[in-house]
Amino acid sequence: MEKFKSKMNPKTYLHKSSFHNATKNGKRERSFELSLPTLVSGTDALGSEFEEFTEIISISSQEAIFGLDSKVLIGSKLNMSLNIPKTLFLENTLKLEVAGNVRYVKADQNGKKNQLIILRLDKSYKIKSFPRRKI
Repeated sequence: MEKFKSKMNPKTYLHKSSFHNATKNGKRERSFELSLPTLVSGTDALGSEFEEFTEIISISSQEAIFGLDSKVLIGSKLNMSLNIPKTLFLENTLKLEVAGNVRYVKADQNGKKNQLIILRLDKSYKIKSFPRRKI
């Protein structure tokens, strides 16, 4: 039995990949994989202002993932404006305005855009409702 206990020492398994993605408190952020059109604006790598239409790949309360043709640097501040369509549960179309800092940039060989961006979202945001139009 002592031999079995020594092999099960958790310290020997900390370098294993199964522990690598574990969070401290065991909770995981809920992320939504969806395709929503969005307008991204900010300053590119050359210091010029830009606006570009793209689509969100995934979004959570802490980060958004999307493709971008404009070249941006890690740490850059970007603004996003998403139109959230009306659904069975959502009576009116909504516009979500949120900003954040670029946390990750990767050349996207498989996508339609030049770069894959992970944006760390600020805690503040604005939601605007567009009332239904009467016909």
